Amino acid sequence: MAGRLTRRTRVTRWAADGTSIEREDTLAVEEPLEIRVAGSSFSVTMRSPGDDFDLVAGFLVSEGIIWSADQLTSLRFCAGTDEQGLQTFNVIDAELAAGVAPPDTDLARHVYTSSSCGICGTASIEAVHKATHFGRVDGDSRWPATLIGSLPDRLREHQKVFDRTGGVHAAGLFDTAGELLCLREDVGRHNAVDKVVGWALRDGRLPLRETVLQVSGRASFELIQKAHMAGIPVLAAVSAPSSLAVEHAESAGMTLAGFSRRGDFNVYAGSHRVVAG
Repeated sequence: MAGRLTRRTRVTRWAADGTSIEREDTLAVEEPLEIRVAGSSFSVTMRSPGDDFDLVAGFLVSEGIIWSADQLTSLRFCAGTDEQGLQTFNVIDAELAAGVAPPDTDLARHVYTSSSCGICGTASIEAVHKATHFGRVDGDSRWPATLIGSLPDRLREHQKVFDRTGGVHAAGLFDTAGELLCLREDVGRHNAVDKVVGWALRDGRLPLRETVLQVSGRASFELIQKAHMAGIPVLAAVSAPSSLAVEHAESAGMTLAGFSRRGDFNVYAGSHRVVAG
């Protein structure tokens, strides 16, 4: 699977002085993944191959279908081949435990879900803003400002695929000591978060009360929603949050930081968790 993360290609490199050279470049691989639940198609998303079981598990958490490892009986790759008849590993079927309600097939996303827009297939924002099993993200954990400010650099140190391609997002889960628990990279920022949440679910760690999620790029409503569904109290982003992301963070009791660069950052919601030091 690791070999499918990147692909080499020939490019023409033009310089500012009008000269050019031919060279090889490395691209991040992007392929579709069909998610099935009990054999029925539920969603198709564009993603970076790798950690696909984590991606599916995290996606099911963000959809409110499961919230505990024992609710997911199995994950398996289904038959799927390319033009040469080779297994593509691009279809995964999730089997839910007895008593776990399957997703409503009327809400299934049979539309194409791109890596940039994420959950475009939902009929409305209300359909996404569902109640989490873990409720509001309360608690009295406190986070030193210096620790939160250091996380983008700590995240960047472990972005191996980004180093080779410059074409993927990253999400990293850190504990109260600033130790990296899990990092995932993907062409879609929402997929990177799902992969982190899915890892935590499969490892029996939900809800993720004493953690902070650091993401590359901006903080959209969707990322806040996914963090909320996993019980994550703090989300920090390298770039700006959207207005709806701030509104959701406030309503969920979460702390949301943005423009986290070179140790500086803005707190848009939940400032009580951030302390000097």
